[in-house]
Amino acid sequence: MAAHRRSTPSMTRRELLAAGSGLVIAFALPCPRSLAATGQAEQAETALNAWLRIATDGRAIIYATHPEIGQGVKTALPMILAEELDMPWERVTVQQAPVDAKLFGRQSAGGSMSVRTSWQPLREAGATARAMLVAAAAKVWQTGIDQCDAADGAVTNRATGARLGYGQLAELAAKLPPPSGPKLKDPSRFRLLGRRIPGVDNRAIVTGAPLFGIDQSVPGMRFATYVRAPANGGKVAAANLEEIRALPGVANAFALAAKEAPQGLRAGVAIVADSTWAALKARRQLQVQWDLSDAANDDWAAMREKALSLAGNGAGSELHNDGDPDAAFSQAAQTVAATYLYPFLPHAPLEPQNCTAWVRGDGAEIWAPSQTPGSGARLAAQVCGLRPERVVVHQTRVGGGFGRRLANDYMAEAAAISQQAGAPVKLQWTREDDFANDFYRPGGIHGLQAAISADGQLTAWKNHFVTVSGNGRSADRWAALGRGSFPQYLVENYRVEQSLLPLGIPTGAWRAPASNALAFVSNCFLHEVAVAAGRDFVEFLLDLLGERRILPGRRGRGMDTGRAKDVVAAVAERAQWGRELGENRGQGLAFYYSHGGYFAEVADVEVADGKRLKVHKLHVVGDVGPIVNMSMAEHQAIGAATDGLGAALGLQATFANGAVSESNFHQYPMLRMDQAPPVEVHFLESDNPPTGLGEPALPPAAPALCNAIFAATGERIRELPLRNLGYAA
Repeated sequence: MAAHRRSTPSMTRRELLAAGSGLVIAFALPCPRSLAATGQAEQAETALNAWLRIATDGRAIIYATHPEIGQGVKTALPMILAEELDMPWERVTVQQAPVDAKLFGRQSAGGSMSVRTSWQPLREAGATARAMLVAAAAKVWQTGIDQCDAADGAVTNRATGARLGYGQLAELAAKLPPPSGPKLKDPSRFRLLGRRIPGVDNRAIVTGAPLFGIDQSVPGMRFATYVRAPANGGKVAAANLEEIRALPGVANAFALAAKEAPQGLRAGVAIVADSTWAALKARRQLQVQWDLSDAANDDWAAMREKALSLAGNGAGSELHNDGDPDAAFSQAAQTVAATYLYPFLPHAPLEPQNCTAWVRGDGAEIWAPSQTPGSGARLAAQVCGLRPERVVVHQTRVGGGFGRRLANDYMAEAAAISQQAGAPVKLQWTREDDFANDFYRPGGIHGLQAAISADGQLTAWKNHFVTVSGNGRSADRWAALGRGSFPQYLVENYRVEQSLLPLGIPTGAWRAPASNALAFVSNCFLHEVAVAAGRDFVEFLLDLLGERRILPGRRGRGMDTGRAKDVVAAVAERAQWGRELGENRGQGLAFYYSHGGYFAEVADVEVADGKRLKVHKLHVVGDVGPIVNMSMAEHQAIGAATDGLGAALGLQATFANGAVSESNFHQYPMLRMDQAPPVEVHFLESDNPPTGLGEPALPPAAPALCNAIFAATGERIRELPLRNLGYAA
């Protein structure tokens, strides 16, 4: 593994804390500029971020600070620290850290950011602890630090061969000052990182240990269900609450008004009972009169028709305009035009939303499977009128997030119900609740045009993007076509116009936000351009990427075209691009850069009579820098790519009168095991700092599949999901 040339800023202060007979290493976070500007710099810098304890028996207890939602960070992040500490993995105990912003800063899982933001701090934490332990050993032996070597959880005296375990040194090390600049390992000396390490929770998961939110139980707990208005913004006008309260096992039933808070409390009726079953039985007899006068009334069919009409007229407001697209089109040897459409999507995680809450007096305790537990605590406090510091959140393992649990509405509901009921309450959503009350991936429509020169070059790109807006002023943030979206900066003449459609249903992040849809549009239309120009798509794409350089981008994260070209070339080679496959069979390739990751994918697809699809194989090549845990890296890439295929094949959310039509998996056909193809994953381990893997392998999957269908059949796919076009896996 090559050395790292770039790194995140080092921390500004280190503080040593002695605790009992062990060693605790803690660090202060860099001072946020906003606080420094207001004279609160010192206070911000003393917010601790502690990860490590070393016990006298020589074991290392390492805190996993970020939520574990299946992406593997509960294992990967402690591995980073353990590597620099030179601690054998079998002597490491991993614990989920408490939710505490003062100690750990922001604890969240989203945007594939956990490894990216933790890499340097955790390396420094491990290296600092190792240096202090070496200093303690040198003090015992009365020798120089340069005569001592740390490895395998112990320090060895190079001259005498004497050996002291970390547990023997911890108490003395805790009394020594930490070094001002810990020396990090050269990556060539890594012995743990890059290996295949099983997840620390694997045994607990397969034996049914109570790790997840849905497993939680507290003494005296009651069980709740919550019935919300059928359309967002509805209110409770009346309900047969007295009848419900009289049913067997029901402790209480009451209405709750909506609370104005971001992704907060929707109006509805709560039923609190002695068991989940009693609550759900009572729910069947609940009769609610809803006031929908201010509720959403969105209709997908009408929205789709309007969007198609707008996309074709080229009269949107201008978002981006580079060069002179009109002149390029007037000089083009040929032009290509097409309209692309993708639907709204719910998240449908395996574990439906749930939360256990106990609001007592001026405080609350919450057990929640959240991707943003700190934000959830603040939301619960707002809804219940509590001070945020009086809300304690216990982070449970999450049974699937995909962005859904960035919103914490279920935490607000559980807290409000507990406060009203005067008891600890476990709120359990049904699958139907989950579909009907999601924050959906927004759909969109793109009216595209391309100009091609006589020598087959893409000279101009136009896009009339029709998207949704909740505020009527700007595009929904989860679907926005921002500056730098592929292929901007690769085409000299580039214009994007935008038209907005009003939307009342709530939207949110869906795995690889925006990229999950934009990759389909850009890669499939680029493939159309390459075909029209009579060029091989790999050759066309490599030519488009051009010389190796870093393009402009948000927060300095523009695409490195060299890394992009490398993954495209590598996946073409591994998939044997261009080989003969036989009748009704074809290859499709797509590339996308998102969330700091570079991924190119090739789908090998056969289309039988009746549009029956068989994906023989999906080749995935990615560059996310050095790999922390190869096992989980491969799993994440396979899972993300498979998610992308499944969504393209059969997934959508439609709605009428503000209510979502799909209610369960019989109307939302997730990819089944016998439909999932073999996925071969390969990583190009560059010398760049590592980035995340939860999302970037997803965007290229759908366009690779659709381009392969064109290669096999000649039919161009411009709308998802494929089942609406008669395709089935």
